[in-house]
Amino acid sequence: MSIYKDLFSTFFKIGAFTLGGGYAMIPIIESEVVNKHQWVKKEEFLDLIAIAQSCPGVFAINISIFIGYKLRKVRGALCTSLGTAMPSFFIILLVAMFFSNFIDIPWIAAMFRGIRPAVVALIAVPTFNMARTANIRLSNCWIPILTALLIWGMGVNPIYIILAAAVGGYLYGHFVRE
Repeated sequence: MSIYKDLFSTFFKIGAFTLGGGYAMIPIIESEVVNKHQWVKKEEFLDLIAIAQSCPGVFAINISIFIGYKLRKVRGALCTSLGTAMPSFFIILLVAMFFSNFIDIPWIAAMFRGIRPAVVALIAVPTFNMARTANIRLSNCWIPILTALLIWGMGVNPIYIILAAAVGGYLYGHFVRE
């Protein structure tokens, strides 16, 4: 099978079987891209996640584009992004066509209530894995906690947080670590 078919089918599978959006996809993408196919190293994957998060747009598409582009430039990016987006497109199309007919059925409403906590767990696991990979320890855990509080509690725009983190990282690397 060609690399393009591999890229498309891998990301189609990821897009089709992941509930909860891009962040819930992180462990599955990591399993496929880092562990199974070894297309990207763990450290590179963490960097790609950081870049995908800081770019505008849908996280899942961003990360798939970056991985596809890294492997096979524009054609690779096209294969991975289409693979990621097509399942969601078709599922949303079907839901939009038939959802109003089913939302009042009690077992379907209960199913959606049951999916919500699972999605939270699917987002929490990659968060803790990224924290471990990024060497977040007790000595520096105040940074993500403060960041979350500023964004959630005080409504600070995440762009300002990213800019402050970039300046802080530069200053730390330039003055403290030297």
